[in-house]
Amino acid sequence: MSLHQPLAKILADLPATLRAHAEVLPSPDGPHFAESFDRFADARIVLLGEATHGTHEFYQARAQITKRLIKQHGFNIIAVEGDWPDLARIDDYVRHGAPRPRSGEPFTRFPTWMWRNEEVLAFADWLRGHNAGLPEAERTSIRGLDVYSLRESIHAVLAYLDANCPEEAKDARRRYGCLTPWQDEPQHYGSAVVHGGLAKCEEPAVAQLGELLSRRMQLISHSAGCDGEAFFDAEQNARIVRAAERYYRSMYRGAVESWNLRDRHMFDTLQRLMAHTREARAVVWAHNSHVGNASATAMGWRGEFNIGELVQHAYGDDAVLIGFGTDRGTVAAAANWGDAMEVMQVRPARDDSWEGMFRKTGLARSLTDWRGGKSKDLTDALSHALLERAIGVVYRPQTELTSHYFESVLADQFDAWVWFEESRAVTPLGPERPHGAPETWPFGL
Repeated sequence: MSLHQPLAKILADLPATLRAHAEVLPSPDGPHFAESFDRFADARIVLLGEATHGTHEFYQARAQITKRLIKQHGFNIIAVEGDWPDLARIDDYVRHGAPRPRSGEPFTRFPTWMWRNEEVLAFADWLRGHNAGLPEAERTSIRGLDVYSLRESIHAVLAYLDANCPEEAKDARRRYGCLTPWQDEPQHYGSAVVHGGLAKCEEPAVAQLGELLSRRMQLISHSAGCDGEAFFDAEQNARIVRAAERYYRSMYRGAVESWNLRDRHMFDTLQRLMAHTREARAVVWAHNSHVGNASATAMGWRGEFNIGELVQHAYGDDAVLIGFGTDRGTVAAAANWGDAMEVMQVRPARDDSWEGMFRKTGLARSLTDWRGGKSKDLTDALSHALLERAIGVVYRPQTELTSHYFESVLADQFDAWVWFEESRAVTPLGPERPHGAPETWPFGL
């Protein structure tokens, strides 16, 4: 297909090309769904996306693929678009360090349904069972990549120091005292710094991280007996405090800067997990807008980068970026930030979008793989800028074109695409936001 053909001709020919190269998939709720994904097991990092934060098929497909990569191919890290302290509770459970978390914890901040749902619980139970027969060092971990947990991360650092290095705890409380008045609503801290003349708290946050890093070297050199995994957790929480301070300040300087700080932090966290884990091989769960290479989208064209782009640059062919899409069905989402979760109808995708092209293949479920440019006519067909839909935790169907569509070149954004023509909402566990729980500032995607 010529790249110089008129758009109308391109759109007319695309569905037939996509259908010719698509592989039909069974239901993700069945036992054989993930078998087609063995082809990606030669990678060190497999990034699995989602077009919404509330679709059963995306969560279930990622769980099935991840199970197979763990069982058959030795993957041993799951890194998700969630807060480190919340995921640490799940990680303790799946690696037999703690009992199953009680109902209502963790993930108490909006949007709770994003991770506190039946699909994630079933996967966590499976992973605990898988890990049961393995030596502690060989158990698969599940970790959070995100930057929002200012309050919880401060408390985690202090709790570690109180228990293990109490002589340092007093100084840590003094350093973090600059941030603690803002920890429940950190967006107000950013506003006070940028608009109110408040002195920024960057230096004490950096100083505390530096002290922990210095302590780590001392513990290693003197074999001091503090638990290494617990120290790794405390160090990561100190890094989050530093990153969160920068993130909440940057929000008032522009969306591009804050987005880039967040995705840089997620990438850096993934890098630390790879270095921390023996024979590390990771699966990443995050939204398509983080997983796909941003340089092939309108995001990148306005200066944003993401974890998918950074991973692809760092790992090359050892990384695989897989996007997910759907045409219609239902989704768990809110009408506005902080509103109650609803099961909302997803409108059929626009005809001039990538989702519209895949709908016209007539396939209910499919995998399309163009990794390594194995088929020139397929990569040519995908090398045009069309609209792509992104639904986060907020869905506004009445303004869908402006609120949820952006341009992308699919051939350069991903290595493969998983398609579900019709999908349904995830099932949340209990109330989506317990009364009185603090909110995280909106992150949209």
